[in-house]
Amino acid sequence: AGIGKCVALDLARRNARTILACRSQERGQAAVEEIRAATGNPAVLLRLLDTSSLASVRAFAQAVLREEKRLDVLVNNAGLTGLPFAITPEGLERTFATNYLGPFLLTNLLLG
Repeated sequence: AGIGKCVALDLARRNARTILACRSQERGQAAVEEIRAATGNPAVLLRLLDTSSLASVRAFAQAVLREEKRLDVLVNNAGLTGLPFAITPEGLERTFATNYLGPFLLTNLLLG
């Protein structure tokens, strides 16, 4: 939804292979289908990612590095605000993990 979906739509319109990294399988797949229909680009893919979980970030990065020949653009757009204080299973404050630690780790894991 929002900015991330708009960016993915624009990249797909430019005929780019576009990976949507989403927490929700259901919402992510709906976005993929909508973008494919709007652009005619079949190379729009869904991969599950929860940036609040460093294990999820590591698994996502390993899969991208294994499955993709190259990565030209990374858009770190995940974020949340205004939720009650919570600790992730890894012992991190949820907002900090989602907005900062997860994207930082992802970027570093995907760098050449």
